[in-house]
Amino acid sequence: MGEVHKGLIIVNTGPGKGKTTAAMGTALRAVGNGMKVLMLQFLKGSWHYGELDAVKAFGDNFVMKQMGRGFVKVGGAETDPEDVRLVEEAWQEAHDAIMSGKWDLVVLDEINYAITYGMLDPAKVVETLKQKPDRVHVILTGRNAHPTIIELADTVTEMKQVKHAYEKGVMAQRGIEY
Repeated sequence: MGEVHKGLIIVNTGPGKGKTTAAMGTALRAVGNGMKVLMLQFLKGSWHYGELDAVKAFGDNFVMKQMGRGFVKVGGAETDPEDVRLVEEAWQEAHDAIMSGKWDLVVLDEINYAITYGMLDPAKVVETLKQKPDRVHVILTGRNAHPTIIELADTVTEMKQVKHAYEKGVMAQRGIEY
């Protein structure tokens, strides 16, 4: 059987740590191989993450944008319309970026949360993924990936937490968790 080259749809999901980190590792590998990468962070926005500074060294070959306000109220409280508007804007930018063919890899960080929280219709995402240019790779991260996206994806990895330092009262460590 000959080698097949195509843009992959990759999902990093599950309750464990490392979904975004794995996507970043793949993005770094892609940049190292001469590819252009866009990473859109759907809900992150208020914290300063070390990776924002790190990717600046790659110039236009690795662009990362925070599209949200950082914390989204869910469960019990109604979702703030401003957060919904920001997700809609982020999705429009993601759709345009995927379809443009300008990027070899588009990472949709935390998009699964936006879908789970009812802020983004999974059917829109699936339709775009089905129509994407053949050579464009897309990574979707976040817990509880929608079943229609899992079904469409080429590779799905579920992160499972075995244990975590915060269970012993250890706070998130700069440079490791953010």
